[in-house]
Amino acid sequence: MAQEIERKFLVAGDGWRTLATSSALLKQGYLSSNAKATVRVRSKDDRRAALTLKGVARGLSRAEYEYEIPIEDARELLAMAEPHVLEKRRHIVPFGGLIWEIDVFEGRHIGLVIAEVELESEDQAVLLPDWVGTDVSTDERYFNASLARSDGMPK
Repeated sequence: MAQEIERKFLVAGDGWRTLATSSALLKQGYLSSNAKATVRVRSKDDRRAALTLKGVARGLSRAEYEYEIPIEDARELLAMAEPHVLEKRRHIVPFGGLIWEIDVFEGRHIGLVIAEVELESEDQAVLLPDWVGTDVSTDERYFNASLARSDGMPK
């Protein structure tokens, strides 16, 4: 089974910006979300796209299956997902031997910045940079599917 294990933090400073090696504009639309699974379509810089199915989170882990799809299909699926679409600029930041993804949200979530890091195991040691703040790994308000259904910043 494909497995995603990640930790997620609110970002508490801009120190990551000088470490970023690349960035891309992501548009994510949520076609279905229930107690067992979430179905997401994502475009990257309006050039590449994927359809992703995610299972229920258990701690830091959950099943994840991702499949590339044609960008034309993604555009149509993103339109179908409205208004449950979010936009963010994802920055890639190597730090402490891991690749961090810093998501700077746009649109109705402007001002929200989240750092994610994927792990090989739930108990993997992670050197936390000084620019991360509160750990929101298990706070469902910060799951992208929840953000896509909300009108603004989590409360």
